[in-house]
Amino acid sequence: GKPKGALLTHRNLESNARTLAALWRFSPDDILLHALPIFHVHGLFTASFTMLAARAAMIFAPKFDAAAAAGMLPRATAMMGVPTYYSRLLALPESDFNRGVAAGVRVFISGSAPLSAEVHSEFERRTGHRILERYGMSEAGMMASNPVDGERRPGAVGFPLPGVELRITDEKTGAELPRGRAGMIEARGPNIFKGYWGMPEKTRAAFRGDGFFVTGDLGRFDEDGYLRIVGRESDMIVTGGLNLYPSEVEAAMNAMPEISESAVVGAPHPDFGEGAVAFAAAAPGAAPVESEIIAGLRKVLANFKTPKRIVFVDALPRNAMGKIQKNILRERCRDAFAADRADGKRQEPDAR
Repeated sequence: GKPKGALLTHRNLESNARTLAALWRFSPDDILLHALPIFHVHGLFTASFTMLAARAAMIFAPKFDAAAAAGMLPRATAMMGVPTYYSRLLALPESDFNRGVAAGVRVFISGSAPLSAEVHSEFERRTGHRILERYGMSEAGMMASNPVDGERRPGAVGFPLPGVELRITDEKTGAELPRGRAGMIEARGPNIFKGYWGMPEKTRAAFRGDGFFVTGDLGRFDEDGYLRIVGRESDMIVTGGLNLYPSEVEAAMNAMPEISESAVVGAPHPDFGEGAVAFAAAAPGAAPVESEIIAGLRKVLANFKTPKRIVFVDALPRNAMGKIQKNILRERCRDAFAADRADGKRQEPDAR
């Protein structure tokens, strides 16, 4: 899409850096393994500024290479990365990446894209560490984090940062929703940007009257107050009038032994408006069959949430930060249902 300039003040950046340094217990004794690109908020602000605020040290790697990173980890006490970094470390032989290699590391932190439950559990088995997931965006820096001391839940990004308010609202009305309901994530605090450069109308649309920033991300608080991201507003699929959150379908697919990773997008459907199309990469040595995967998903998902098509690919397209480029996938499947015929009698999806 069209680039947007997010106006971040010195106060925005300083408040976030100092908060993260305290929350994640960084001190002058820490050494961060830094392999993130510094053209992005994650590498420039979350990593570098937090270390500067804590007066800690950094090992700068020119790029992320799993073998090289494993070789540098014994010199580090912390690492920040995107999920791809951790999956690539796990792809190394266990003799090269194990508990001994990670013994001196105090905390592994992941962000910029969702971390799968499978990577989370395998990383803990291999190293004894539970990766700490957090949540943020360019306009706000970090907004939520799992605790350093306390339970780090797979699939959750933790609690609002100190001084940051988060709420879940109805996407259409703006009314605050009760715990457990999914809706728009809105944020307010000293970390929130001042607006979009040269875009006054977009800036006005991004803020509520009481100062809350409308993030465009959808999420919910679970029964214990952990925030769970369910997707971007632009990723939500409306099929037969029902809202389908791709992350739920992707989690079900990724849990299947035949699938290593997946992404679900919507494509125009002649009957339901939109239909879910899943792109999936096979697990090593597996040869998944579309009909069998769909049958398996029907056992754990409601009918309307089950993808109507599955496209198998060697790998999902990702950007430099490891985020899956769903715009590319949407373009690939925009004619997925072109041959389907509406039978003239609308059949609503089964919402059970």
